[in-house]
Amino acid sequence: MLLEGELVRLRALEPEDAEKIHAWGTDPEVGRWMESGHPRSLAQVRKRAEERPVNEYKLVVLGIEAKAAGALIGIIDLRDAEPEVGEATLDVYIGDGEYRNGGGYGTEAVRLMCRYGFTSMRLHQITLWVVAENEVARHVYRKVGFVEEGRHRESFVGLDGERHDMILMSMLKGELTW
Repeated sequence: MLLEGELVRLRALEPEDAEKIHAWGTDPEVGRWMESGHPRSLAQVRKRAEERPVNEYKLVVLGIEAKAAGALIGIIDLRDAEPEVGEATLDVYIGDGEYRNGGGYGTEAVRLMCRYGFTSMRLHQITLWVVAENEVARHVYRKVGFVEEGRHRESFVGLDGERHDMILMSMLKGELTW
């Protein structure tokens, strides 16, 4: 599966992507607003990449590739998809600092993945959680059509041990802006 826009391609992850993914996992700027769990070695990331399950309705994980450079710059997924109710949760991050915070790469990746979810997966609603202080991400999500629905107070623990509120956002089919 290949989804393509003007700036990015969304493609299946390959085992050779493991080195970049591992490097992003050790970058404090990437992990600042992510629930990343415990540190993983490069060998563990490689093993996970080699054993990654096939994308299926319940979980679609794709790499975000900058078209001009032909380089993997991030990851996006739709997870916990339920065909009975037509809902899934979106996760996304741009790991490569050169493509983060400007340029439209993340915005286009989110639009492509949501369009895929609404058309190919026949979803009715896509939701996501974002840390309240992550205003850059919240701006991107609002720009593509997500609306804020609620706040989960002090539910995210940052790398510094501080607690932050999480914002629940969602988009219904037909609300995606292009």
